Amino acid sequence: MPASPISMSYCGPPPLPEDLWGRWNFDPTLLGLLALGAGAFWYFGAARSARQNWAFGGVMLALLVIFISPLCALTVALFSARVVHHVLLVAVAAPLLAVALLRVNHRGALGKLLAPALLLHTVTFWLWHAPDAYTAALSSTPIYWLMQVTLLATATLLWGAIIAAPTGRAIVALLFSTIQMGFLGALLVFSGQPLYLPHLTTTLVFGLDPLADQQLAGLIMWVPAALPYLGVALHRLLLWLPRSEARA
Repeated sequence: MPASPISMSYCGPPPLPEDLWGRWNFDPTLLGLLALGAGAFWYFGAARSARQNWAFGGVMLALLVIFISPLCALTVALFSARVVHHVLLVAVAAPLLAVALLRVNHRGALGKLLAPALLLHTVTFWLWHAPDAYTAALSSTPIYWLMQVTLLATATLLWGAIIAAPTGRAIVALLFSTIQMGFLGALLVFSGQPLYLPHLTTTLVFGLDPLADQQLAGLIMWVPAALPYLGVALHRLLLWLPRSEARA
């Protein structure tokens, strides 16, 4: 009998509530790659600012929560946990990584990539939340990491372009990102049936039926996930207003 997709997930089998806090992921390959990335950043980043160094520290902390902590195992059981995982990846780790890596002399070129970066990330985000693609990611470790890398890479490119773009264009991109994510969240809330087969039998031990878990995921995507985008949009607007008044 072939193994089910859920049993083949990179993060292991679905946890039970009582053993969740023992499910830390100490995959030596992952730990080695994180250490290598951190070492490369600090070795080649001597000319970077303190702000960039702090941002990279935030990236490493976010990645430890996403991939090392028991959140990794919980995402196998709950789709709502998977959405939290993705939000941390694209709305916390990615903007911090963009700040850490962005160089002043690259801002002009990167700002011009705002529209294609927004389109690329939006397509990538929706693709990996399509039920078939999502099931494939949970059934294959290479596809799982393809999902993670493409989400992080396209989100980092988008955030870099947002940082580099003029205020008006940046705010439009941030609002569009909020709207498209909210629309996907609304689809999950109002679908009326569970869409993600890997979670049909894994949510009940956590007190949620599959539909309630999916609706919770939609609400997370609809409201809390929007806060980083709206917060940055407000920050950019508040920075722009005094300069606009001074020019006037």
